[in-house]
Amino acid sequence: MNNVHLIDHPLVQHKLTLMRRKDASTRTFRTLLNELSSLMAYEVTRDMPLQAVEIETPLETMTSNVIDGKKLVFVSILRAGNGILEGMLNVVPGARVGHVGLYRDPETLEPVEYYFKMPQEMAERDVVIVDPMLATGNSAIAAISRIKQLKPKSIKFVCLLTCPEGIAALQKAHPDVPIYTAAIDRQLNEHGYILPGLGDAGDRIYGTK
Repeated sequence: MNNVHLIDHPLVQHKLTLMRRKDASTRTFRTLLNELSSLMAYEVTRDMPLQAVEIETPLETMTSNVIDGKKLVFVSILRAGNGILEGMLNVVPGARVGHVGLYRDPETLEPVEYYFKMPQEMAERDVVIVDPMLATGNSAIAAISRIKQLKPKSIKFVCLLTCPEGIAALQKAHPDVPIYTAAIDRQLNEHGYILPGLGDAGDRIYGTK
């Protein structure tokens, strides 16, 4: 579990518990995810670099610190990653946004890329990849591998839930990428779902099941 950051703030854990309930409506699930993602963004961006700028207060001139949000890129793994993206942008509205579209080949079970769009000049940027679930790890591994081709300054991976299998797979493929999560659940079932989990995050965000 090296390089795994468990965000156990009471508000994060409270909202996650409400999201896990099977009777949570689509609207409730989506609202809670937005709120929870904003809370997680504070921890994920804790080590963002600051730069000093000169400003005018109502009383005098001073030097104070700001972040350069334009150097941060949130990358959503479609489609469920968009559910986390909005909450993150609430906290860092100046961040750029990238998208990776992946689907699982029904025969090989390997991820296949169907969409990839990133901001320019990625070598100057810090990347935060978001996806609600880190289950088998296949999609996250593929997304990180693709983004590494652009040689960004750094990469972090953020999810609501994960499990020992997903962590092991991602750390084996990309040991340099830290994982931020709100919970490490027990295991995967035979269908690749996290137990006890919260079901299919994409379906619950968009009400498609």
